[in-house]
Amino acid sequence: MKFKKILATVLAVMLLAGLLIGCGSSNTDGETGGQDQEGASNENAGTVTVYSPHNAEVINPIVKEFQERTGIQVDVVAAGTGELLKRVEAESGNSLGDVMWGGGAESLDSFKDYFEAYKTTEDDVIPTHFKDADNAWTGFSALPMVIMYNKNLVKEDEVPASWEDLLDPKWEGKIAFADPAKSGSSYTTLVTMLEARKEDGNEGWDFIKKFVENLDGKIISGSSGVYTGVSDGEYSLGLTLEEAAMRYVNAGADVGVVYPSEGTSAVPDGIAVIKGAKNEENAKKFVDFVVGKDVQNIVVEDFARRSIRTDMEAPEGLGPIDDIKLVDYDFAWAASNKEEVLDKWKNIVIGRE
Repeated sequence: MKFKKILATVLAVMLLAGLLIGCGSSNTDGETGGQDQEGASNENAGTVTVYSPHNAEVINPIVKEFQERTGIQVDVVAAGTGELLKRVEAESGNSLGDVMWGGGAESLDSFKDYFEAYKTTEDDVIPTHFKDADNAWTGFSALPMVIMYNKNLVKEDEVPASWEDLLDPKWEGKIAFADPAKSGSSYTTLVTMLEARKEDGNEGWDFIKKFVENLDGKIISGSSGVYTGVSDGEYSLGLTLEEAAMRYVNAGADVGVVYPSEGTSAVPDGIAVIKGAKNEENAKKFVDFVVGKDVQNIVVEDFARRSIRTDMEAPEGLGPIDDIKLVDYDFAWAASNKEEVLDKWKNIVIGRE
C-alpha cells in the first residue's frame, strides 16, 4: 500500500513538471508579435492600454484578433474623443495610456505635442493626406461627411443636393446636428461647411449663421443622436459620417445619403502612440496592426468604412473616393483654430453674433 502511494506521488510530480515545462515555452523565432505560426500565445508579451472613442462593434473584433495573434493583453478605456484627449493632456509626464485610437485627425493634431512620433511599418501604402507629416498620428479610416435623410419624411424631389439646400425654410427644426464642442465629427462638418461656403461672406460664417437659424435651437449633445434621430424619424435630415449613415443603408433602413455638390471632406480618424507610454513597443505593434491590410479589410468589409490604404477597394455599394468632390480641408488650420472656431460658433448659437 505504501509503495502505491509513493508511486502515485512520483507520477503526480512528473505530470506537474511536464505541465510547467509546456506552459513555460515561448516564441523565439524573432517574429514580431506574440504568437508563432501555430498560434501559441506568448505569455511574456505584456499589455497595452488603448484609449478609444470608437463604438464597441469596432473595438471588440479588432482587439480580440490582436490579442489572439500577439498574446498582448489589451486594456481599453472608452469615452468621447474630447474627454480622452483631455485625459492624455492631464496625464502628461505620467501617462496611463499607450495608444489613442480614434478621433478626427484635426482633433489629434491639436494635441500632437502629447504623441510620440512613429512611422508605421505600413507607411508606404498610406497617402500623405491620411497621415501627419511629423508622424504624430496615422489615419485609421477615411470618413467623408454626408447629408443623411429619412426617405419617409423627405420626398424624392426634395432631397437636398447641397449644403445651401439646408437653408430652405422647409427644413427648419428638422435637421439633426451635434454640438461641435462635444462631437469631433460635427466639428469636422462645421469646418467643412465654412470652407465649402466661404464665398458667401465672412469666411463662411454668414452661411453658418443662417444654418444655425434653421436648426431652430435643436442641437444634439452627441454624434450618435444624429444618425439614430434620422433613422427613427425624429429628424428629416442629419449631418454625419458616411460610415454611420451607410450602416443604416446596408441594414435596410429607409434612409439615403447625399454628398453635397459644393464639396465635402474626407478627414480620417486616426491612431497615435501616446508620449511617455509605458508599453511603447506594444503600442507601436498595435498601430501597425490596426493600419495593416488584414484589419483594413475588416474596416472595408465589416464596417463599410473607406480604408486609408492605397491597395484597398471602397466598401460595397460605394464608389471610389476620387468620384466625390472634396473641399480643400486644412488639418493644421482646423486644429490650431479650434478654440476660436468653437467660440464663434457658441456666440452665434446664443445670439451674440
